[in-house]
Amino acid sequence: MLRAAAYLLAATAMASSASAKPAGPAPDLARAIAADDLASARAALTTGANPNAVFGYGETALARAVETQDAAMVSLLLGHGAKPNTADARGFTPLILACERGNAEIVSALLDAKASVNTAAPDGTTPLAVCARFSKPATVSRMLALGAKTGAADERGQTPLMWAASSGNVEAMAALLKAGAQIDRTTEAGFTPLFFAIKSGVPAATQLLLDAGADVAHRGPENTGALQLALYQKNWQAAAMLIERGAADLTERDRNGNQPLHAAAAGGDGELVALLLEKGADPNGLTAPSRITWVTEANFGMPPPPVPPTPPLLTAAEHGQADAMKILADAGADKAFVAENGNNVVLAAAHSHSPIALEQALAMAPDANVADAQGNTPLHVLLMGGFHSDLRAMFSVLARHGARTDIPNEKGLTAAQFAEKGLTVVREAYQQAFADTASPMVAVSHD
Repeated sequence: MLRAAAYLLAATAMASSASAKPAGPAPDLARAIAADDLASARAALTTGANPNAVFGYGETALARAVETQDAAMVSLLLGHGAKPNTADARGFTPLILACERGNAEIVSALLDAKASVNTAAPDGTTPLAVCARFSKPATVSRMLALGAKTGAADERGQTPLMWAASSGNVEAMAALLKAGAQIDRTTEAGFTPLFFAIKSGVPAATQLLLDAGADVAHRGPENTGALQLALYQKNWQAAAMLIERGAADLTERDRNGNQPLHAAAAGGDGELVALLLEKGADPNGLTAPSRITWVTEANFGMPPPPVPPTPPLLTAAEHGQADAMKILADAGADKAFVAENGNNVVLAAAHSHSPIALEQALAMAPDANVADAQGNTPLHVLLMGGFHSDLRAMFSVLARHGARTDIPNEKGLTAAQFAEKGLTVVREAYQQAFADTASPMVAVSHD
């Protein structure tokens, strides 16, 4: 959630706690509002309670009533003279709090009482922005009709359209665009409404902005494009929309070193993989080194092991994406590719948790005893990967394809020896699959 929204949530939490310990000049009214006791509140007001009383933590009576989500209580206070534009100690007006709660009836009551639609929170967040994210589109339309400013931005540069896009509130977005909201305005960090829509995960929000002419070529922080963001978020539908509009260079690599086809292959969305190939993506394109600084590298000077240039087929295999593997192979992916570290499609699939992907890899490159640069076979890889629910099935796949248990890696350790020293559940799964072929378990000296 955006920071302003977090502030609002914090404010409401404080209001709730204040309900337990009222500290204002009208405790009877405070207790009545906290208890959602309309009759007692009416009685307190009738006998002189101040409708603009300030309770504990600087919370007004009206703000507390908004938190009860009782429209009748809000109307009662307003009818007895509660001021709709008095902010609480944190600077939030009742209208902002009501918009955050999304109760259309309460918002309507405040607007009927002439609550200001343009009085912002201390960080610049307006009621329109909050309602655009949390409230119904009809509420947004009414606020616009009352003069709410579409271009008012908070301290981060986020406009109401961005707030609406962040929650995928499509009808509110449409109303804002019709009212003149700037479709390609950027935040201080460089995000446009399109980026917020993609992040929301609501494909219709992306579709609306694209149809309205949003700039698909805009670059956000770290030179991130809209397509890259869609792939990071696994928003496959948004990614497809962007690709159809020629939104990206399909050979460009992101901060992870991946081309779009690699990201799609890892995610396993077959339709997106096929679309990228149709648009000209290279099924044998290679990754580049990552530009990300890892925590261990930043803190201890220990970067992760380098990943050699890798094609999409191996990426799909490592993530267990059997459908993507087939689509790539049919499109001309090199099934015999071997990376600099000795990794191939079978070894990559052994890193996945998918017996189907492993079976498919062995159909493409039928050698269950292939070894990487460290001499590790697919069976070594499985044994070193720990237990998972499909481990036994993967052992069985290798056993059917003739995997040997007696091949040592460069450290002289066979799969049988790994199994002996591993977790009990791993050893049992291994023994069940290789009962007839497993070589005797032998102790290994590390002297």
